[in-house]
Formats: sequence, C-alpha cells, structure tokens
Amino acid sequence: MKLATFRQPDAATDQPGATFAALITSVETHDGVETATAAVALPEVQDVGEFLAYPTEEREAIVAAALEQAEEQPASVLDPAELTYDTLVPFPTKVFCVGLNYLNHIEETGQQRPEYPSLFAKFGQSLTAAGAEIEIPAEDHRLDYEGELCIVIGEPGRRIAEADAADHIAGYAVANDVSLRGFQGRTTEWLQGKIFEATTPVGPWLVTADEFDGTGTISTFVNGERVQYDDVADQVFSPAQLVSYISTMITLLPGDLILTGTPAGVALGRRNDEGRHPWLRSGDVVEVRIEGLGAQRNTIA
Repeated sequence: MKLATFRQPDAATDQPGATFAALITSVETHDGVETATAAVALPEVQDVGEFLAYPTEEREAIVAAALEQAEEQPASVLDPAELTYDTLVPFPTKVFCVGLNYLNHIEETGQQRPEYPSLFAKFGQSLTAAGAEIEIPAEDHRLDYEGELCIVIGEPGRRIAEADAADHIAGYAVANDVSLRGFQGRTTEWLQGKIFEATTPVGPWLVTADEFDGTGTISTFVNGERVQYDDVADQVFSPAQLVSYISTMITLLPGDLILTGTPAGVALGRRNDEGRHPWLRSGDVVEVRIEGLGAQRNTIA
C-alpha cells in the first residue's frame, strides 16, 4: 500500500493543514522510476501522519471506505499529475537522523566505523515535500544532498526488541537529508547544519512495510548525473537495529521518522575540476530514487 499527502487544490503553500491524505491505487514505471497515476482520498484525513495515529482497525476501515468509494464513484478517483505532493508527515513528534551508516560514506569522510549509531535530530519545520523548491539560505551557500531511506513508525513502543522492530514500522519512504555544511562544520555538533527550515524532503509516498523488503538500490542524481549509488541493505545498522536502539531512550510514536544515513558521493566528499566541492546551486535539480519506493525531485531555488 502506498500513502501520500497532497495539498488541497488552490490552497496557499504556506497554509498549514490545507492537505489531504490519499491512497495511491495505480502506478506506472518508466526507466525504473515509479509514478503515481491514480489515487483516492482517505475520508476526513488531513495527512499520512494523522492516518497513522488511528488504531489499526480504524486505519483498515478508512482504507476500505476509500477503495469502496473509488469503485462506486469512478469520478472520485484522482489524477496525481494534477495534484501537488505535500510534506508526507508534516507534524511528527520526532525526527531522528543517522550519520555514518554506510561504509563507503564513512571512508569518504575519513571517519571510523561507529560502535553505536551516530544520532542527531531534526524538527518538523525542517521537512518539506518531495517536489518542493529548496532555497539556499543567505547565511550558508554550502548546500549538500544526502539521499536516504526513511523509516516511518506505525505502532508506538519503548525498549523495542530488535526481533519485534518490524511490528512497529508502518513503512518506508525516500528522503534527502539536505545539509548546510558551513553551519554543520562550525562545531563538533551537527544539529545547526541540519535543521534549516523546509530543507528535508520526505516522500513522495509511504510504502507499507509488507511491500518493501529492505533491499534495493538508492541513487541520487544532480542535473541528471548520478552522484550516489548503493544498496539500502548495505547499512552498518539495519532499520530493526535503529528502531530498537532509539526506542531504548524514548518512546517512538506513530509518524515518527528515522532517516537512516547516506551512502558515499555527497558534495562534501567530492571535488570538481577546479578542486572545489560541488555544492548545490540555484537551478540545480536533485533527484533521489529508491527501488520500490519511488523518486523525489527538488529544484534548488
């Protein structure tokens, strides 16, 4: 099952809550990239985060009602090409990020393999939509991309055993942990380079855990050139390990996000022909794809 959050037609982009959750009912694949071709609104649900907060039985009833409506009223079926994706889970209680979780990225940054997950946090205001423009802030031009697999929590839990972690994962999504490297490098703490407003796209949709087995390639493209490529299974700490470890400290709640780290190829670890880091510039288009989870495309403003 694929779930998305769309902006209400004609609603201002800065108007909070002017969204609706939808079930993607049909997709097409071109050149290995899935595109939604049909969707149906989930009745009375504003976003995917709100949907996940309902008990399991109510979620099942909401989906059943949406599918019934689509069958009985074909005019209610929506064309996603005519809609705008919004932030998948706009108001999570927590956004965790994992640094140094792919061996090739650890090598390119000159770090040591961590004994425990390297965690930092983002905030809800750091999130944005899978197709939104991302601005280069005046305070720091060193804008970098980091394609990532995102875990979305579905069932609450504290001190979750690794063997039970799958029961608490609603599904997975594509993410880009866009970073401001100048601010990030000001201190040994990474937070300030990671929380600029509306810089972290997640989506376009959530794919439920029963439809994603945790394998598949992750690729990042800048202006059509592939700059990152790996298998999401090549992580130091698996999704189950991360859910278990993080829940040791704090109760995970429905809609909480865990961005699981990025592979090698970020601008911080690259040099162009002039010997400079190829930071993102205005007009660049960044696309992150994960097999089975779709693709997001963001233009840098």
